[in-house]
Amino acid sequence: MQLTGAQIVIECLKEQGVDTVFGYPGGAILNVYDELYKHSNEIKHVLTSHEQGASHAADGYARATGKVGVCFATSGPGATNLVTGIATAYMDSVPMVAITCNVGVSLLGKDSFQEIDIAGITTPITKHNFIVKDITKLADTIRRAFRIARKGRPGPVLVDIPKDVTSNQTDFMPAEIEPEERSSKYITDDAVAQAVKMICKSKKPYLFVGGGAVISGASRELLEFAEKVQTPVADSLMGKGAFDGNHELYTGMLGMHGTKTSNFGVSECDLLIAVGVRFSDRVTGNAKKFAKNAKILQFDVDPAEINKNIITDAHIIGDIREILARLNRELEPQEHPEWIGRIMEYKERYPLRYSDTGLSGPYIIEEIYRQTQGDAVMVTEVGQHQMWAAQFYKYKQPRTLISSGGLGTMGYGLGAAIGAQMANPDKQVINVAGDGCFRMNMNEIATAVRQKLPLIEVVVNNHVLGMVRQWQTLFYEQHYSATVLNDSVDFVKLAEAMGASAYRARTCEEFADVFAKALDSDMPVLIDCIIDSDDKVWPMVAPGNAIDEAFDEEDIKKEA
Repeated sequence: MQLTGAQIVIECLKEQGVDTVFGYPGGAILNVYDELYKHSNEIKHVLTSHEQGASHAADGYARATGKVGVCFATSGPGATNLVTGIATAYMDSVPMVAITCNVGVSLLGKDSFQEIDIAGITTPITKHNFIVKDITKLADTIRRAFRIARKGRPGPVLVDIPKDVTSNQTDFMPAEIEPEERSSKYITDDAVAQAVKMICKSKKPYLFVGGGAVISGASRELLEFAEKVQTPVADSLMGKGAFDGNHELYTGMLGMHGTKTSNFGVSECDLLIAVGVRFSDRVTGNAKKFAKNAKILQFDVDPAEINKNIITDAHIIGDIREILARLNRELEPQEHPEWIGRIMEYKERYPLRYSDTGLSGPYIIEEIYRQTQGDAVMVTEVGQHQMWAAQFYKYKQPRTLISSGGLGTMGYGLGAAIGAQMANPDKQVINVAGDGCFRMNMNEIATAVRQKLPLIEVVVNNHVLGMVRQWQTLFYEQHYSATVLNDSVDFVKLAEAMGASAYRARTCEEFADVFAKALDSDMPVLIDCIIDSDDKVWPMVAPGNAIDEAFDEEDIKKEA
């Protein structure tokens, strides 16, 4: 049958099972939006307040579901406004397809109105991208884009379509979408046997879990593996929820703001089993001193991650769930009572602490956990509040913490929360923001109101750029250059002006009360939480130091 390019775009989205698209229209993409209008009963479009919000919403939708998130933008500034969101998805291996439209083929390369080489701009931050100048290749290109976004280590793909391609016609044949096979080509018997030998020989193993375990859906296999090996378990920010945060073997996050238990334990272990991690500098600290007593056994679907930041002693390349399932079949139950006992002593000696004087970030997160019973989908912006959300909320399930890890994108959370709420209409979604982050994309409150989403926006408001101020306090002689936000902006009035309910909390009692009210609301609610400007995230590892040099406020007092 003969279809226009715009019709082909919509038909291909329907083939892929896409039910929600986030975007913002403009001249170059009008043909696609006109066709989308005719299929509004099959594909819901969420009009965001800014294209960056659309890219973050598609990202949040993908992280919350494991499906490919989709966003639309027009040419020129519309397309470039997606760039930060695409880069965020790329750094955290999020499957996303961004569809942009450009000026007509005959106008390309002529500095035409709102023309931009978006394919060239996004080449370093996508798994692949395309510009489709021939309508006969459009359907196959879109299908390929989804396949690339999902396959192996997921990531974003951009498809740029000149406007005349969306209006031209060609023959279209529907296609069946085959499910992706899990990557297992390189999971060899020899590699598994070597891993089993290393695990059985170890006296002090430690399991370090990253986002790859979440992406592969390996939680059940991971639990069996940890209990069979009898190893303590630490995670990265991206790995939260892959292993139950309430489990007795769990020791908390690893790295710059990880627990002392995890940092000390990994520094003392004789075997570090790294599962779906990329050994970020925020995790390793001084890489030359990282896990200095341990052999490194790494499992990852992406060969590029092997020996990139930390040299391994052995590795297995493949899907995490497949690797763990193979190992679980081969491994006999292990016992390490003395080692586990030592780590449990660390847990008792070095719990996460915070002052109980006044409203604070950690209290806010613990109260959210108490009232939601750990069943919320938590989304964060980037900064101190993000670390408190990672430390003090116990994640029981994967895909329940949605946060920008690799790129550290301020302004990410609210758009991502909208995507997560659209994906999970029956779950409570909460975005925890700092006041600095909230200022960046607070216009998306209007989007949440327009969509009648019951998400809760918790602004941890210290009237400063908190994490930067913390560094300025500790390492820059308290030179608070450009980090004080003590102005007259009223977040409650702003939220109310956009149609949301809003409260302000200055005490623990006030926060507990208004958060309970927010949970009962069926519309967006903002809570402006006023905390002290000098509250800090503890523990901390200074830049360039080893992770076993983690310190907290008590350590500073002892040295004074």
